[in-house]
Amino acid sequence: METACHFAYTHDREDEDVQIPAFLLNLVSGVQAQKDELDKQINQHLKSGWTVERLTLVEKNLLRLGIFEITSFDTPQLVAVNEAIELAKNFSDQKSARFINGLLSQFVTEENE
Repeated sequence: METACHFAYTHDREDEDVQIPAFLLNLVSGVQAQKDELDKQINQHLKSGWTVERLTLVEKNLLRLGIFEITSFDTPQLVAVNEAIELAKNFSDQKSARFINGLLSQFVTEENE
């Protein structure tokens, strides 16, 4: 896992001596360790007839990252949601960003009840 994080974090910084932030390692390894549970939580918030398997890889992973960050870190919930939305805008499209916003916002609302 650390090798994958190192590659992703340094792929365009070959000339720099880069330290991978502990937050990144904890986030990625936590999502990997809890992937099945995170997928169950995602499935609970999808419309009838939809499953996590139907989502794009980017959507799945951004939702996993968002839910894990919301439930496992001290990051304010709305900050975690906004980070996932911005990543969706960069790595997917506006429709995907709206979908992620809706699902994570619903998740946060239910977490706060």
